[in-house]
Amino acid sequence: MKILITGGAGYIGSVLTPTLLAKGYEVTVLDNFMFRQNSLADCCQYDTFNIVRGDCRDESTIKELLHDTDVIIPLAALVGAPLCGRDQIGTQTINYEAVKLICDLASPEQRILMPVTNSGYGIGTSGKYCTEESPLRPISLYGSTKVNAERTVLERGNSITFRLATVFGMSPRMRVDLLVNDFVYRAFYDRAVVIFEGHFKRNYIHIRDVAKVFVHGIENFESMKDKSYNVGLDDANLSKLELCAEIQKYLPKFVYSEAPIGEDPDKRDYIVSNARILNTGFETDWSLGRGIKELIKGYTILRNTLYSNV
Repeated sequence: MKILITGGAGYIGSVLTPTLLAKGYEVTVLDNFMFRQNSLADCCQYDTFNIVRGDCRDESTIKELLHDTDVIIPLAALVGAPLCGRDQIGTQTINYEAVKLICDLASPEQRILMPVTNSGYGIGTSGKYCTEESPLRPISLYGSTKVNAERTVLERGNSITFRLATVFGMSPRMRVDLLVNDFVYRAFYDRAVVIFEGHFKRNYIHIRDVAKVFVHGIENFESMKDKSYNVGLDDANLSKLELCAEIQKYLPKFVYSEAPIGEDPDKRDYIVSNARILNTGFETDWSLGRGIKELIKGYTILRNTLYSNV
């Protein structure tokens, strides 16, 4: 089976690509390497690995790559409210229009498995779980482009979308700005964090379970197709204050407090049910605690010293 991944050298792709190669799939990655990352260097050992440096919005490039592909995984995106705010045109053209281009050019037989975000739920109803049937009310440009892309993919058919919880964990193309990753980094190096609006809740999922759910979707495509699936940890619908308490179990010197003034630019607040994906036989391997321990080891290696002498 031949798989095309756009944005395959990013945070998720740098874990998903070697996972798929190790399982015997032939994988082609299209990426513009905007972060100058070398996260797929170890994949070059595989004869079944192909790499194309290019732009997912380029029609001629996409046409050529789709010519001999069974499965398409559009990972390429500008992710997160701050980055999307800095490049609103890029957000629209990459997160939505490039996905629409794939839908327009792909044959009906080609399968699409696409990650979106459960941030599309926006602000949920207190105490009520968001299911795949809950209304989508995105409150950011990132969320709205992902909601529009998901609608286009599902209307096209022969597709699956995964509404990912906030992802955490180590990746060869690391992102320290994601919430769990960020808080553990601060706890490890600063031993303190000040929280705004600490009651806001969201769901979490480890990056290796994200890779696992794509494999699960590929292997069970016929029974799962044409639906969206929430993908998160059922026991990790946590507020930011509850997340800090969990981190403190592994880093006891960590101190956190909630500021009486201040505002979180990310207003998401909801709890999520992952029953639909669990009912397909999918199981997660990584608890929040296991992921925190992994991050502590990772941050022993990683240190942001670009503009300092120590």
